[in-house]
Amino acid sequence: MRRSLVWLMAAASGATAANLYYNQPLLGDIGRDLAASGSSLGLIPTMTQVGYAIGMLFIVPLGDSHERRRIILIMCGLVSLALVAAALAPSLAWMVLASFLVGATTVIPQLLVPFAAHLAPPAERGRVVGTVMSGLLIGILLSRTAAGFVGTHLGWRAMFWMGAGLMVALAALLRMTLPAQPPAAAMSYPELMRSLGHLARTEPALRLHSLLGALTFGAFGAFWATLALYLQRLPQHYDAQVAGLFGVVGMVGAVMAPVVGRYSDQGGGDRRINALSIGVLGLSFVVMWATGHSLWGIGLGVVLLDLGAQGNHLSNQMRVYALQPAARSRLNTLYMVSYFAGGASGAWLGTTAWARFGWGGVCSVGIALSVVGLLALLRGRGSVARPVPTT
Repeated sequence: MRRSLVWLMAAASGATAANLYYNQPLLGDIGRDLAASGSSLGLIPTMTQVGYAIGMLFIVPLGDSHERRRIILIMCGLVSLALVAAALAPSLAWMVLASFLVGATTVIPQLLVPFAAHLAPPAERGRVVGTVMSGLLIGILLSRTAAGFVGTHLGWRAMFWMGAGLMVALAALLRMTLPAQPPAAAMSYPELMRSLGHLARTEPALRLHSLLGALTFGAFGAFWATLALYLQRLPQHYDAQVAGLFGVVGMVGAVMAPVVGRYSDQGGGDRRINALSIGVLGLSFVVMWATGHSLWGIGLGVVLLDLGAQGNHLSNQMRVYALQPAARSRLNTLYMVSYFAGGASGAWLGTTAWARFGWGGVCSVGIALSVVGLLALLRGRGSVARPVPTT
């Protein structure tokens, strides 16, 4: 597998995943323009995550039974249309619907990651997946920085117009560079969907790591869905650009992806990295609760938050991909649907806690979800993971 192709897939994953997060640092500006506030405004990031979970459930399994490149190109076109709808939104209801459609069509990263895992030699699979995941994570974090900057200087609608144009350009580039990939399983769509239930019932490791991913991404979502609102309430009344800059701070967490990938290639597979990552994530909320009145305190918390969330996430993915190579898209579907359902729930819990209890309520949500994750890991420690396959 050419190194240039790995980096292209990493960049494409980051550019497409960014669509899910443009709205978060812009919530204050969107709320003022569309006359919305509080928990109703929280529907925008929440429905984006819900749409993403639904898109993964009904579209990503096709990666096992259809040619992945073709599906990726189709989804690039559809998400560009959804971003245009968001840019044109005249009301909150329209924006919520457009956000749902953006989420449902931004499934390209979840087709690219199994694509990379399938193309990579077994001895390098962890490194390749880690690199693609690193690009995805950097894209997620920089999306907030870009959205904050563009929103401050050009208005929040301009960010969605730019995102739509980027997706059209990316489709053209991927059409010229991605190799065709024959389907891994000759199954009809109803058979694919039925097999999801079978995989969920028969793979206890999948269930455990899906739960861990949902809980930690829920905590992650609670923070990012409320950060812009919290910064605006501070005495300095920080704007969307400041909220977006914390995405750059969080890029430190992206270094975890290649590290965990190499650890997996070398035979690492125990759950100590999950426990450590979840503990660091919980600690981040303690730090931000105690020092959240200052930007440096929030910045330190963001570094810990991203280190914990991304270390746990990639460790989960490597264990899930090791279960059944011919079913990687479906395994990824089940894991990522749980993951983003957790993110949607966390965004809702965070905005609800913010509206009722303020910043302390948001941090309490993050701590509670981290504690539940550690308890679930402790309870599931007896389950035995399969070794990483050599073919």
